[in-house]
Amino acid sequence: MRTYIASYLLSIMAIASSCNNGNNASNDFAVPAVNKTQHSLTPEDLWSMGRVSSPVLSPDGTTLLFTIAYTDIQKNSSFTDIYTMPAAGGEMQCIALTKENEYEVAWRPDGKAICYLASKSDEPQVFEMSLSGTNIRQITNIEGGIETFSYAPDMKHILFVQRVKLDQDIHDIHPDMPLANARIETDLMYRHWNAWADGKYNHIFVQSLDANGIATGKAIDLMEGEPYHAPQMPFGGIEEITWSPDGKTIAYTSKKLQGKASAFSTNSNIYTYSLESGETRCLTGFNTGYDKCPQYSADGSKLYWQSMEHDGYESDQDRIMMMDLATGEVSNLFAETELSAASFILDPKDNNTIWFIADEHAKEAIFKLNIASREITKVTNDVADYTSLASCTSDGQLIACRQSMTTPTEIFSVNSANGESVQLSHINDERLAYIDKCTVEERWVKTTDDKQMLVWVIYPPHFDKSKQYPALLYCQGGPQSTVSQFWSTRWNFALMAANDYIIVAPNRRGLPGFGKEWNEQISGDYGGQNMKDYLSAIDAVAAEPYVDANRLGAVGASYGGFSIYWLAGHHDKRFKAFISHCGIFNFDQMYATTEESFFTNWDLKGAFWEKDNAAAMKSYKESPHLFVNNWDTPIMVIHGEKDFRIPYTQGMAAYNTAVMKGIPAEFLYFPDECHWVQKPQNSIVWHREFYKWLDKWLK
Repeated sequence: MRTYIASYLLSIMAIASSCNNGNNASNDFAVPAVNKTQHSLTPEDLWSMGRVSSPVLSPDGTTLLFTIAYTDIQKNSSFTDIYTMPAAGGEMQCIALTKENEYEVAWRPDGKAICYLASKSDEPQVFEMSLSGTNIRQITNIEGGIETFSYAPDMKHILFVQRVKLDQDIHDIHPDMPLANARIETDLMYRHWNAWADGKYNHIFVQSLDANGIATGKAIDLMEGEPYHAPQMPFGGIEEITWSPDGKTIAYTSKKLQGKASAFSTNSNIYTYSLESGETRCLTGFNTGYDKCPQYSADGSKLYWQSMEHDGYESDQDRIMMMDLATGEVSNLFAETELSAASFILDPKDNNTIWFIADEHAKEAIFKLNIASREITKVTNDVADYTSLASCTSDGQLIACRQSMTTPTEIFSVNSANGESVQLSHINDERLAYIDKCTVEERWVKTTDDKQMLVWVIYPPHFDKSKQYPALLYCQGGPQSTVSQFWSTRWNFALMAANDYIIVAPNRRGLPGFGKEWNEQISGDYGGQNMKDYLSAIDAVAAEPYVDANRLGAVGASYGGFSIYWLAGHHDKRFKAFISHCGIFNFDQMYATTEESFFTNWDLKGAFWEKDNAAAMKSYKESPHLFVNNWDTPIMVIHGEKDFRIPYTQGMAAYNTAVMKGIPAEFLYFPDECHWVQKPQNSIVWHREFYKWLDKWLK
């Protein structure tokens, strides 16, 4: 599925599609060569590995459809191939035989063709091909191109998403000034994450398919004239839109708010649109938090979706809700659990079962929900993260993607009865075989308030207890994002360990997977218990004889970057070096300049000018910039100019302060990156400078 993240990645990578099996030369990309000498993990290794998409199971349950992306570091771009593989396991077959950019793969509902988006003129359209990659034909011809698509189950219609211009820009207001470069703003939400508002909105369109399956006639805009997005910007995709089984109704997600109201709210809703009557209904107006990702039951009588209860709280429990569409009765299927669903699928053969992924004790596991009894059963117990669920086969095998701190994502088959998993894809096995592997330990550490905290300790390859190593405290972002078994091209624990550091990664207060109280404690207490948790973790590991307590560093991004700035003023000389990526330095400025104002309003308990708001005033007293008089430790600051969540001036202020105080400092600035670093060469530079700084002060 093509979420906004996916489309953003596509745009920065300039993906071109070809099969790189040695028999096809449709373009000049090639799968990166395998380094066949035994070695420690490098940034170049990270970017040479294949990245698999979540697979899609064919309607008959026999075949998986997915893509694999590889990166050409020298070209600073990536390419994607389309593959199929038997659902029971077996040889992968590459079927993309064209030069065009091909992505957003799906099965046609009858299973007789593969559908995808491709573009010959920067206006993506829907194409179909046979299972062998032949008989390619274009299905849509929409001026301006489309963002994503979905066939109706009866194949009588196709829906697609297109960006529709509704707002005036400077050239509409002043048409005689074609070279003017300016913006006029009168409300909030004029930029979001990494992009300025351009007056265009994601709208869902429906178009008929003729007897030959070609889109024809006038496309109907389900939200004509509405200045709202469906799917939501910036990360929503086709998972936020679904067809009813009879193909007569479309359910979709939208936050129908604008400006300041949108900036301070998370209140999205589920809407339905009837193709027969043209009527739009809001089904979830009773709830004030996020409602998203609707799915119909097989018989169309029920609608399921993910829902958060509280408006403005983006890290609330993500519940699975059910509505009886005949009566309107709504049931909270998560009423008896504190688990939070990252995603879910309905069992295709059993109307009483939902499979979902949730974090428990810093591992993203698969769970089973019995709809009738509300009983929840944990299916998997791997020390790994399951990142997506494709479907459940007729013989009870779940198709899922899985990763860990030591292995990138691969496709697995999971026995739904006992949780046993079998790896189906082996995209990176050969590369990993030549890379020295680190060791991951799950340790429980006692906190200052006598609770037990899970801390991941990652040891270098060839770890020798008789030696002493420098150690790094990893501070997580979010702030409420799990320190689970994730694999990343940036914050990669295996790569940190490969540089001969012991990594200490605590699941401090304010992280999910350990109950509601543990997760929610952090709101309004940024400088409180979770900071004590960080120090409990590093102190416990630093007491080991194989850790040199005189060579400790601390690193982190986003909330983790804020953590570094805060620790710099409170660490009592524990650390010898800091690295802060896109961190919050000044709470007053953060509140006034971030785009999703609901985030700071919830976590800081209000605005900095609300002097009678005791909870807010307590929060603002913990702003790192108030403690710079205690700074005395070398610090590296990293920030991207397109970061609108935590504007880059926060990083500049922290760096400038360090320099003015005479503290060794370095500022690594990326004009074309946002809250993350996603371009391959920028990423490699990030890693090189990251370890150069640490090695300078800790080795």
